Amino acid sequence: MFIELAKHRQSCRSYLPKNVPRQMVLDCLEAARLAPSACNSQPWHFIVVDEPATKDTLCQASLSGPYAMNRFVKEAPVIIAVVTEKAGFLTRVIGSLRGTPYWLMDIGIAVEHFVLQAAESGLATCWIGWFDERQAARVLRVPRAKKIVCLISLGYSDETLREKNRKPAQEIYSFNQYNATGLEPKTPQ
Repeated sequence: MFIELAKHRQSCRSYLPKNVPRQMVLDCLEAARLAPSACNSQPWHFIVVDEPATKDTLCQASLSGPYAMNRFVKEAPVIIAVVTEKAGFLTRVIGSLRGTPYWLMDIGIAVEHFVLQAAESGLATCWIGWFDERQAARVLRVPRAKKIVCLISLGYSDETLREKNRKPAQEIYSFNQYNATGLEPKTPQ
């Protein structure tokens, strides 16, 4: 059941030294490939980094200095770099008119598909936004016109499942109009 998957998926910062079978990575990539996107633009490209030397070079270059808080990524047997591809003309125009970066929303959906498939397969992930993008792009030979939006660490967790700390449900939704309490507005008599 999906709600159970959502309840147990969490960010992992400690990985077992165990290789991830290529087919499991491909299953995660397939889930991401199937994600919806504005005007079917599919503005993403996933780089799988599973070669130890490349992984070490990537981590050394992009996760040091002010980015060192994410050095745990080096423990993961696989790192995924998510690169923006150019969104379609219509998507760019509509996004520009609305001031909404649809390409970024689309990538978020695809990455969430990826990490949920990983969790369903018994793998753990952490979505990394704090890294030296310029250095990562250099190591992975990403063209200047493109951008690495995030990294994803992928592997088998060496952590115990933590209890989720979330706001009460009533604080995150309301019906029919904005209402910070989540309660239905009273109808005028």
